[in-house]
Amino acid sequence: MNQIAPRRSGGRAARRAVRSAPVSDAMRAIRPGMEGGRYTPLTPAEVERIHQTALDALEQIGLADAPPSGVAYLTAAGAIEGEDGRIRFPRALIEDTIARANRSVTLMGRDPRHDMQLSGTRVHYGTAGAAVNLVDVDGRNYRDCTVQDLHDAARICDVLDNIHFVQRPMVCRDIADNMEMDLNTLYACCAGTTKHVGVSFTERAFARKGMEMLHLIAGGEAAWRERPFVSNSNCFVVPPMKFATESCEVMEECILGGMPILLLSAGMAGATAPSTIAGAIVQATAECLAGLVYVNAVKPGHPAIFGTWPFGLDLRTGAMTGGSGEQALLTAGCAQMHRFYDLPGGAAAGITDAKLPDMQAGWEQMCSNVMAGLSGLNMVYEAAGMHASLLGFCLESLILGDDLIGHAQRCVRGIEVDDETLALEQIRQVCMGGPGHYLGTAQTLARMESDYQYPKTANRMSPKQWVEMDKPDLNAAATARKEAILSQRSAARFAPDVDAAIRAAFRIHLPV
Repeated sequence: MNQIAPRRSGGRAARRAVRSAPVSDAMRAIRPGMEGGRYTPLTPAEVERIHQTALDALEQIGLADAPPSGVAYLTAAGAIEGEDGRIRFPRALIEDTIARANRSVTLMGRDPRHDMQLSGTRVHYGTAGAAVNLVDVDGRNYRDCTVQDLHDAARICDVLDNIHFVQRPMVCRDIADNMEMDLNTLYACCAGTTKHVGVSFTERAFARKGMEMLHLIAGGEAAWRERPFVSNSNCFVVPPMKFATESCEVMEECILGGMPILLLSAGMAGATAPSTIAGAIVQATAECLAGLVYVNAVKPGHPAIFGTWPFGLDLRTGAMTGGSGEQALLTAGCAQMHRFYDLPGGAAAGITDAKLPDMQAGWEQMCSNVMAGLSGLNMVYEAAGMHASLLGFCLESLILGDDLIGHAQRCVRGIEVDDETLALEQIRQVCMGGPGHYLGTAQTLARMESDYQYPKTANRMSPKQWVEMDKPDLNAAATARKEAILSQRSAARFAPDVDAAIRAAFRIHLPV
């Protein structure tokens, strides 16, 4: 016993020394863009049936309500406008579009180190949504979101390793004018993070004004077009199978302005999409294929993300169930369709129906985030912070979600099997004349950071340590970290002359 204790103590000290040293990105156990795709909820035959059914829907049913400009683009590309006004898509047109579409899209950050390559089964996690309420953890209350809350969320995301992009997660309820809200949303996000940002625009003219702001931020239109660091999250359809006229016009404007497009189809299974998981995936796939034709008709090869976002319902009540197992399957099935087409894709995961960061929130967020990653989804939207079936956003939950997504990414990475990891020689050395344990060995120390993911907010204390530390509460720890982050001015804020130019051109609601 007296001989073992010093060795264990020495191993602990060595591990502490290793942990205290900075870890390079290359040595991290997880990183953006790791390849998933090992989970396949659909068989190849089932994927093919979904594909063929989606083609049938586009050829036989088509989509209604395209704007006049969209009708012109689509019919010029080979779509057919029927006497009923619906646009139908011949199989050959869809297949040719898929064949010509981009297989890889790079979504850029203002800082190039945050660039994301979307291809194959490379996985990235981030925020999204349009929550109207902010969750007050301490008071257990919901209140209207403000532009300051949105800016704070972007600032927090900027320093979280496992949040790879920031699509607007909430609506600024303190700004009544729609154009001002759109432009202040763009400003608040970009002033909070140098990661890639996703935003929406209500009208075509608002998108045009947004481009003017982005040119100021980027340092000119040419600089913006060279590195577009904002994408347009575009709900181009109103399920079932109708184009959203104003959103389509916004999409056209964004394409012409050089902005990547997220083609977002968000049907509700049992309400605006079929109640079956397979049927909801068929409709979302069909709608996004129509959107892909639309984008490529406006500008061939323009960067577009295949955004199948079907959501689940509790059919007993009609309430959305973003945290359900059915939602996790919807997202995983959509990811498999993206892989079938070999197109960059995104879908929703990480939503919880829970009202606060609690055990229900944890199991619901982890279930869909892990399944999305294992399915090889390129862009996992709404992965952190989103509560109450998209009605509430929580800054503490965003911070806790960083840990949760870290664990999910470690699952995505999987198990490496090679001569080193099989560790036969290490077993031999330890067991035959060695110390009889692996604590503090060179191999263990060498792989501490590269093989293992460690939480930053959650604790792994023993009960004794927990008591000695005054029984720390997880939500309180997240609040403390939130306050520490927000006590510092955002590193992403614009240079004074750029900010002054933006404020001279637009009414910005955030204080200087």
